[in-house]
Amino acid sequence: MANIRPTPPALLLAAVFSSRPEAIIWARQQIQSSWGEVALESSPFEHVETEYYADEMGQPIAKQFFVVEKLFDPASLADRKIQSNAWEQQLAQNAPFDVPRPVNIDPGYLMLSKLVLASTKDRAHRIYLRDGIYAEECLYYVGGWQSRPWTYPDYQRADYQGFFSKVRELLKSTISKNQAQPPV
Repeated sequence: MANIRPTPPALLLAAVFSSRPEAIIWARQQIQSSWGEVALESSPFEHVETEYYADEMGQPIAKQFFVVEKLFDPASLADRKIQSNAWEQQLAQNAPFDVPRPVNIDPGYLMLSKLVLASTKDRAHRIYLRDGIYAEECLYYVGGWQSRPWTYPDYQRADYQGFFSKVRELLKSTISKNQAQPPV
């Protein structure tokens, strides 16, 4: 019989993108007030690999990543996606933007071995979690970040993967600190 093991440590991250910088700032505030202190954030990346979002979000689109400092339980990924969708809807309804969708917030998590994102869209490679939410392993780590055939083109970029390597180092450090603390 196989032994059940604890979930490997993970850090919660959110990919936030918009053509409106103030919408990204707003999303960061929601993340920090609801999910925890932002320990690491990327510079804004130009999102040029697709025009999929141009009609509803406008252009140019920037994407920025925010990483929450405390360890994350991947079992709650669906909760984070449901909440981020509610935030997107709230901003679209209550803020004076000239685009129908001012922000897109994609939560996920990074483990030492992989980066996983949540989605509301079913595809053959996505795993159903609950309540219309799916999980997708976008990248895996073996000596460096590796992509899958379905990995979004921007996640294959060296600058994104450089940031994910910083997140991975933060995770290693967080794991080390947690192991060094005596039990309460």
